[in-house]
Amino acid sequence: MPLNRRTFLNRSAATGAGVALAGTVAGAAPAQAHGHGPKTYSLRVLGTTDLHGHVFNWDYFTDKEYDDSTHNDVGLAKISTLVEQARAEKGCERTLLIDAGDTIQGTQLSYYYARVEPITGTAGKRGKPPVHPMALAMNHMRYDAAALGNHEFNYGIPVLRKFEEQCDFPLLAANAVDAKTLKPAFPPYTIKRIKVQGGPDIKVGILGLTNPGIAIWDKANVQGKLAFPGLVEQAKIYVPKLRALGCDVVICSDHSGVDGATSYGDALPYPENASALVAEQVPGIDAILVGHAHKEIASRTVVNTASGKDVVLSEPLMWGMRLSVFDIALEFSRGRWSVTKVVAEVRNANTVAEDPHVVKLVKAEHDKVVAYVNQVVGTCAVAMSATEAPYKDTPIIDFINAVQIQTVKAALAGTEYAALPVLSQAACFSRSAAIPAGQVSLRDVAGLYVFENTLDARVLTGAQIKDYLEFSAKYFVQTAPGAVVDVSKLTNAGSTPDYNYDVVGGVSYEIDIAKPVGSRIANLTFQGAPVDPAAKFVLAVNNYRANGGGNFPHVAATPSVWANSDEIRNTIVAWVKANGSIDPSAFGADSWKLTRDGVPLF
Repeated sequence: MPLNRRTFLNRSAATGAGVALAGTVAGAAPAQAHGHGPKTYSLRVLGTTDLHGHVFNWDYFTDKEYDDSTHNDVGLAKISTLVEQARAEKGCERTLLIDAGDTIQGTQLSYYYARVEPITGTAGKRGKPPVHPMALAMNHMRYDAAALGNHEFNYGIPVLRKFEEQCDFPLLAANAVDAKTLKPAFPPYTIKRIKVQGGPDIKVGILGLTNPGIAIWDKANVQGKLAFPGLVEQAKIYVPKLRALGCDVVICSDHSGVDGATSYGDALPYPENASALVAEQVPGIDAILVGHAHKEIASRTVVNTASGKDVVLSEPLMWGMRLSVFDIALEFSRGRWSVTKVVAEVRNANTVAEDPHVVKLVKAEHDKVVAYVNQVVGTCAVAMSATEAPYKDTPIIDFINAVQIQTVKAALAGTEYAALPVLSQAACFSRSAAIPAGQVSLRDVAGLYVFENTLDARVLTGAQIKDYLEFSAKYFVQTAPGAVVDVSKLTNAGSTPDYNYDVVGGVSYEIDIAKPVGSRIANLTFQGAPVDPAAKFVLAVNNYRANGGGNFPHVAATPSVWANSDEIRNTIVAWVKANGSIDPSAFGADSWKLTRDGVPLF
């Protein structure tokens, strides 16, 4: 039977943790008298993170197998094969499998079972809720625990609770607490027992930590319901508790990157990427499975400042591209087990075939979603591509802005804001996004907007719009006049991701990349006239940005004048269905361009 939240919390009420037996070690030595058992032992912890709804090595936006420039493969079906290999090497009974969050959002497969046939509904067999494909696969793979990621909250708490109910393993979050009582809203940790033949059990404590940024990014879903203290602060509470409960090994599963950086500035007192800080500042941790940052870190050692002991960190990239493998050596001395060494590595999913059992288990759900995304929703007059969108004004980004401007204008009609001009922000979420000429499918349109953002509207002045654009323009590498321009090296300055470079539609402007950050925007005009710094505009903006994501200036501090609960992706699809066709000649009159000392770059 699935382990639901009520069962888990009731079962663990006495100790504050879930306790499970991992079984007897295959091939271990015969039982020995007490005091004469094994003096050394080893166990293995396998880890995934940022799976983002990937079960198959499949791209639902291109309708073919996933591939990228380095030929990564993705999905739990591949990871399942790696897991079984790793279990066979070490012994199933001494191997644990955990995840570091961002599980139920990211593909059309996961979206379908959150919005189209939601797991909270009755579209499943015999009128029962369908089981989430990620729960189907992860239950089959026998996960022992998973931390919650920030994207778990994208579809609202009811969907998350239903997913939790469908999982045979606990969803952990020591720093997701009830907003009123400040008590844990999810199990903070679980404890697993590894049976050692001829010796005492080894108790492994698994602490789950999620991202404080949820309070900003999913404000609409969690405000007044949940609060998210810092990772370090909560780890300082629970790691000593796990040790007091007799844990011989303590593993953290952090949905938080390593380097201490924060995308939301001073909006929260807790850092977004705090895993190295947890390792440094909280004694008693042996290893940390890292998530959130979508990076590959095979192994990194951080020395705890209080104990002087090494803490080993590993992050297995994203989407099931890698599997982290922690091998933990222990020694029995003075009546208890202690960790003597931790070694970590990552294994590549593109080295194995998909597990046929996972494929069979989720095939019906996959086939249903493939049919859904391939339905024709309209036509397009000419082909549009996002390939050059990061450094050129392109119709495909103008299209997003045009739809958002039209949507907000219609929503504000008849209100006190109806007379204000509407602008819009959009980013290139995928450089491979494209709309073909001729028939356009739902997946073509959905590929423009791969995140589950919703639409908001904020009032900003002309001066604030200029500040916003200056902040966005830090995305470009400063380039001297006359220097050779390599477009592959022109963008992403300071590791700024594509999704944090915003194009603002409805105005025209130049970005002078010969200038330093903060003084790059020139010739900012609206309808042919210079933008008045005191003029007021409505900015159509996604909820991530409106709530402080990316730390753009002004917008998060400005009250919302309208908001929509539907995903922007669906708004765009609905626009295509309603209008029948996309004609780039009908939008994109306003433009931006890159210059150097006023001379256009392209």
